[in-house]
Amino acid sequence: MKSFIANITLIILLPFVLICQNQKETPMTIKLKSKDFKDGGMMPKQLTCDGKNISPQLSWNDVPEGTQSFALICDDPDAPVGTWVHWVIFNIPANIRELQEAFPTQKDFPNGIKQGINDFRKIGYGGPCPPSGTHRYFFKIYALDIVLELSAGATKQELLHAMENHILAKGELIGRYKR
Repeated sequence: MKSFIANITLIILLPFVLICQNQKETPMTIKLKSKDFKDGGMMPKQLTCDGKNISPQLSWNDVPEGTQSFALICDDPDAPVGTWVHWVIFNIPANIRELQEAFPTQKDFPNGIKQGINDFRKIGYGGPCPPSGTHRYFFKIYALDIVLELSAGATKQELLHAMENHILAKGELIGRYKR
């Protein structure tokens, strides 16, 4: 009888064990912050199309072991035409933990950093420029287990595709702006 119960228990539990083994681990969380604004706070005018249109200072920590590079995407889900991409940057070396304010808008850098194209059809950062109302700007950082084989000028979708199955950790910072 004990053998019968053990076999039934195994039959019942086996699917759950297999499902758990096939689940990907949830990526760790990176703490992303800026000296320019608090999470959920209003972004200063200098970071927008109404000001200097420069990128914010961003820094991060709580990076997992095995990180080979970072990628960052900034987008606005409140845009009337759908999510609007403001910044695509990737292959940030694993030893870097900060992007200075007013990061240059060029494609390639000697240290391997590459920037993609935003929805303004430009390389680098394009600041908030909402047509009306208050919009949210999501800055999302990803720790990757590889350096991406992706060309400068890549789109957000190309970056997301290249990062699939390589994200070790991610973090998010939200800024808001109203004209």
